[in-house]
Amino acid sequence: MTATEQLVRQVRSRTADNRKAIALLHGGNLPGQVIGVLRQEVDSLVRVIYLLSIHDRIRRDDLIHAAVEGRTWTADGSRRRITDRDMVDLAQQLHGWTESVYSFGCAFIHLSKMHDHAHRDPFLELAEEDRSAILSHMRQYHGGPLARSPSFQDLVPYLPHVFEKIADNLECYVQKLENDEDFEGD
Repeated sequence: MTATEQLVRQVRSRTADNRKAIALLHGGNLPGQVIGVLRQEVDSLVRVIYLLSIHDRIRRDDLIHAAVEGRTWTADGSRRRITDRDMVDLAQQLHGWTESVYSFGCAFIHLSKMHDHAHRDPFLELAEEDRSAILSHMRQYHGGPLARSPSFQDLVPYLPHVFEKIADNLECYVQKLENDEDFEGD
């Protein structure tokens, strides 16, 4: 089995686990945990997008091997670590929602005021720009929420749909990686 096949298997396995987790957590009314799982799926998405952006197959293969071997990704020809920021910035160019979802998700992964969602609205804690970006994409791709100033609780029913949209985009990119394609033709 090639390293690419291993990575593809890992990504798909994580998505399958995340899909089950979303169903259980959403059904258990644990929206903070659902957001954390969404963030994991975005993590897979930005990594696959980053790999597809590398046209040099030797370099791409080096990073794929590093991923399946658990090694840190480093910039070509240097010891500088490729950061999540590097990958999110690239993905943001393709999907205007990536930065907002990633940042919102990070707030639920790290202990933050967002975990106090039973007493204060984490959506209102976001910068206006981030709220607007999230709402714009939620309304365009998921049909809501329609309230003029929605709360976090207004977003919660849409979270499984958001997960599926991310997972669907990820699967398209995984297939490109599997077929040794680039972004040309997107």
